[in-house]
Amino acid sequence: MSEQLQTPAPTNDADGSVGRKLRLRRSIRGLSLQEVADKAEISVSLLSQIERGVATPSLRSLRLICAALNMPVGWLFDVPDVPHDDIIVRSSARRLLNLMGNGMTKEMLSPDTVPGIQMLRIVIQPDGNSGQEPYNNESGSKCGVVLSGKLGLDVEGREHILEPGDSFAFAATKLHRFWCAGDQQVEVIWVVTPAIY
Repeated sequence: MSEQLQTPAPTNDADGSVGRKLRLRRSIRGLSLQEVADKAEISVSLLSQIERGVATPSLRSLRLICAALNMPVGWLFDVPDVPHDDIIVRSSARRLLNLMGNGMTKEMLSPDTVPGIQMLRIVIQPDGNSGQEPYNNESGSKCGVVLSGKLGLDVEGREHILEPGDSFAFAATKLHRFWCAGDQQVEVIWVVTPAIY
């Protein structure tokens, strides 16, 4: 089993919303911890810790758990109680995914009505990362630009340090991971095709 576990920082997902949403979905689907853990190829204890908000999954593990639950990862984003538009996303209407156990938050900048592309604002705290193991997508591309801080980016084993104004692009099928490479938070605009959340 390939397990991705991040020990949560003291400021992790305080309300446990990610774990609570996963547990609710598992309950609705009538699946046991063991069934979901087997499908996601993680241990039952890790899944239980994630559901209780004690551990935060890597992005790869999160995708595998959601796939095992037949649930889009996008369902984990908090949706503000404001009107939504099919073209414009107002700053007050951004959906938020809080992965503070990994030292990261993601805000959805593009509307859900255009599934061919998705834009996010990612903020990564010092020592925050996408997970220790690289991951990839089945298709598509990823690109972005660093707005502030330093971003570490590993694509197919080649590590890069990007500074404000630097940009990147790569095929999403390549194994990759990313992290905050400095002692100040990094802010990145990240674009992916097709939409994955």
